[in-house]
Amino acid sequence: MNQTTQELDLGAVRAFVAIAEDRSFSEAAAGLGISQQAISKRIARLESGLGLTLLFRSRNGAALTEDGRAFLPHARALVGLADQAVEALRGRRRALRIDVLDTRLSASVDLVRAFHQATQRADIEIITSNGLRSARDALARGTIDAAFARVGGPVEENLRHVPAYLEPVHVMVGRDHPLAGLREVEVEQLTGSTVWMPGNVPGSEWAGYYRLLGAAFGILIDDSGPDFGWEYFVEEIASGGRIGFVGLACRLPWHPRTVQLPVVNPVPVYPCSLLLHRQNQHPLLAALVDCVRAGFRPYDPRRQWMPEPDRAVFFQE
Repeated sequence: MNQTTQELDLGAVRAFVAIAEDRSFSEAAAGLGISQQAISKRIARLESGLGLTLLFRSRNGAALTEDGRAFLPHARALVGLADQAVEALRGRRRALRIDVLDTRLSASVDLVRAFHQATQRADIEIITSNGLRSARDALARGTIDAAFARVGGPVEENLRHVPAYLEPVHVMVGRDHPLAGLREVEVEQLTGSTVWMPGNVPGSEWAGYYRLLGAAFGILIDDSGPDFGWEYFVEEIASGGRIGFVGLACRLPWHPRTVQLPVVNPVPVYPCSLLLHRQNQHPLLAALVDCVRAGFRPYDPRRQWMPEPDRAVFFQE
């Protein structure tokens, strides 16, 4: 590709084609919605870049030079190809790709399902990943369009976050555990206890949340593993004296010897936001944001608790 081709201005090429077809600068300018002065400047720029005269100007209109006649079919092809490319993008129906971290963490999945139903079953692709650690880059690359994650602090300027939900924290214990007979567990009853969470990957936003929760209420978080998955986690809770933290909406494997109890006074809530890239123009994103906002229940500081870093940024879009 030579330097001249690289500098072709598509707008100027489109102006040339319009003049060639209308045989008039003024009519071509009106058809393009620009002034006659603007179209004249475009042609002058095109001819200067090519080093050729493409049009004769006269009182009777405009006529093609020999070079103009030679250039016209190529110019038409360029404009046609550009129009086809734009039309292909406009008509493209790519699925809205949403990262929900884990389909068993169903608070985000429930929101996506509600959106799917509200938009007459819009085309959606569910992605699972490593949460905020991978979502930042994936949103920037455009490999996902939105992600549910705990923010916990400032995000990059090109990202925005919308409060999505506050999920109450529960404890899971075996039926032989001393807490199993209660209807709910007060936070102070967990002070001095060790809560086992092998899935708390170092550096993850959920590990950070439970570290802050433990520090606030004198609870030791044991993240020793290995993490063999939810089935193993539930089986271990059922068979021993361990305590585990889970979210209210988590869809964990059912086990007859486990009990899940709400934590109260205050209720620790896990704050999750919807993240999206400010330059992403997917046509379904605005509707997704509206759906998330409509379902959000406000934070009640009189009976709920979330870490101070989250309170500082959670409601700042």
